[in-house]
Amino acid sequence: MQRVSSTISRTIASLSKARSSFLLTRPLFAASSGAETTHKSQQPEIPGDFRKWGSVGFCRTSKFASGFTPLQPKPLDSIVDVQRLKDRYPDDIASIWDDYHLGRGHIGASMNAKLYNLLEHRASECRYFVIPVWRGSGYTTMFVQVQMPHFLFTGLEDYKARGTQAAPYFTVTFYKEFAETKDLVLIRGDVVFTSKLTDSEAEWLIETVQSFYLNDARYKLVERFNKETHDFEFKDVLQSLNMPIL
Repeated sequence: MQRVSSTISRTIASLSKARSSFLLTRPLFAASSGAETTHKSQQPEIPGDFRKWGSVGFCRTSKFASGFTPLQPKPLDSIVDVQRLKDRYPDDIASIWDDYHLGRGHIGASMNAKLYNLLEHRASECRYFVIPVWRGSGYTTMFVQVQMPHFLFTGLEDYKARGTQAAPYFTVTFYKEFAETKDLVLIRGDVVFTSKLTDSEAEWLIETVQSFYLNDARYKLVERFNKETHDFEFKDVLQSLNMPIL
């Protein structure tokens, strides 16, 4: 856990050396093996300039590590019967979606299409961020990459140590099949490594990352992180979440 805000800021600054994009290469809904890569005793610096990341683009054929496959999102019609839902009210669809995911090891949520469009627009402008997850008397920090319609989360320290070899802890997919007809976008989260992140923490991450992209005041921090990296202060993120600066 990170316990000092200035330490996190220095860690984030070291990400200015990354040259490769962070890409999900594991099927979103494959069962997790539970295996974790061994943490290296030394954490090498990551080469590159963070502010250049926005122009890097995504390499869809790259791989995180042995056994990981290219991005393969699960189609919505393989999860629910889309045809049967077409005649239901939006609230009914959202309720059915939420109930379906209870106890299945996944997280279900929804949002209206207008908010999603704003989220998508802002995410295309600012594709990276960091979010602290409070645990006990401190916090651990998640590094976020947006590759719409996906949000990918991994531990900041894992990303710093392994770069593109760092596997995502948690993935989120947005389904737009009902956006035009029902003003509804369905959201599905999958915890890849349950030993790294609990379901309640994952649910909190979905809500929190949306708040940073949809709330105007919080989005200024996202913009600063992506476009004015040298002016970014991690303590501002902590303050916006009412977390203590340790």
